Amino acid sequence: MRKHPSSFLFAVALPALLAAVPAAAQDDPHVFRGARLLPIAGPPIDGGVVVVQGGRITEVGGPDTRSPQGAVEHDVTGKVLMPGLVDAHSHVGSVSGGDRSGPLHPEVRNLDSIDVRSDSVWRARSGGITTVNIMSGSGHLMSGQTAYVKLRDGARTIEDWLYCDDPRTGICGGMKMANGTNSIGSPPFPGTRAKSAALVRNLYHEAVEYREKMAEAEESEDGDDEGGAPAKRDLRMEALVEVLDGRRIVQHHTHRHNDIATVLRLKEEFGFRVVVQHGTESWKVAEELAAADVPVSLTWIDAPGGKEETLDWNMEIGAILERAGVDVSFNTDDSVTDSRLLMRGAAIAVRYGMSRDKAIEGLTLAPARALGLEDRIGSLEAGKDADFVILSGDPLSAYTKVEQTWVEGTMIYDRANPDHRKYAVGGYKVYNMTAHEDHMIQQLLEGETR
Repeated sequence: MRKHPSSFLFAVALPALLAAVPAAAQDDPHVFRGARLLPIAGPPIDGGVVVVQGGRITEVGGPDTRSPQGAVEHDVTGKVLMPGLVDAHSHVGSVSGGDRSGPLHPEVRNLDSIDVRSDSVWRARSGGITTVNIMSGSGHLMSGQTAYVKLRDGARTIEDWLYCDDPRTGICGGMKMANGTNSIGSPPFPGTRAKSAALVRNLYHEAVEYREKMAEAEESEDGDDEGGAPAKRDLRMEALVEVLDGRRIVQHHTHRHNDIATVLRLKEEFGFRVVVQHGTESWKVAEELAAADVPVSLTWIDAPGGKEETLDWNMEIGAILERAGVDVSFNTDDSVTDSRLLMRGAAIAVRYGMSRDKAIEGLTLAPARALGLEDRIGSLEAGKDADFVILSGDPLSAYTKVEQTWVEGTMIYDRANPDHRKYAVGGYKVYNMTAHEDHMIQQLLEGETR
């Protein structure tokens, strides 16, 4: 039998010994000191301190906050540190959903199409976005189940990003629905708004009946016909029952005030949780939205772009919804708005009357609530995920740059890294920029070229 030297045995045993040590014991605390903190859950803190360990925030405090023993110190004096941005509506990752075989596809899972290696993800990271609701388009009344993802570094498959523990058994996102002109078409698609609503109502009534049938089957001791035979498994119905039970939130593309009113009627009839996405004319029904406790996720519109449904956009929309008591957030609908420009919408909303606090909340905690993730993300609080962004200045200033983006205590974007910086300054197809081109841009900005 061949004998190994003691050094070899130690090398083999060491990984096993480390694996037996709790993860937190292997992870040194990190302290971020000196920045102006925007906790969202409380007032700003000048010269604040954030302590991170094991992927979570362990302490948030003022300048006198002491560092734990053995902590790694980060001097962020002069910077602004705030929670990672949450984009409640995005199409990064080359996502796809239902096909043209029909207008309703509740069983389709967007997570089965997302490309975690897509360069579009880097636009989001360089924009300070840490969590994204990735969903397919609005050409269907129901295009499938969205995916709530955390933009962790080094992902190999979508499982590395998902909030749910197991995509086979867990609820990994919301349900993308739509109404209005996008989902109107030729048969089998509806030709009118009224027919669109009728198709959706009919499908939900089927889901109600399916839920009742499943309940009867569970009550039966032996599953025979007398006690109620078990219903045949139906993935379409299962997803809709999750919606009916409030476990899966409807993320509803809708623009016009009458289309929004239809969404509110469906919510009242079937009792599901819903977020209005886009909400171009939501300002016209602000009181109704507030009374129904329905949040609005705004896609900021610079110009109608030929889309009839967006012609009545109102620049004071954020202020109007805020005054009515509607929970307002902002999204990119990337690539409709570039992920790098999410903060811009909040800044313009403030210019047109929305309060500063609610606008910044609309980038962080409000969209977290829209996804049902407010217990984990959206504010700087002890116990929450260590997702945050370090900015060069005020988040609502046109001069501010995202310097670093962190997810669960790991830096996923660093503007000082040339391989990362190109995603902040390059064009839409950033990955085509060579290192030489990026260097030339930096020289031009610094006035070093002839």
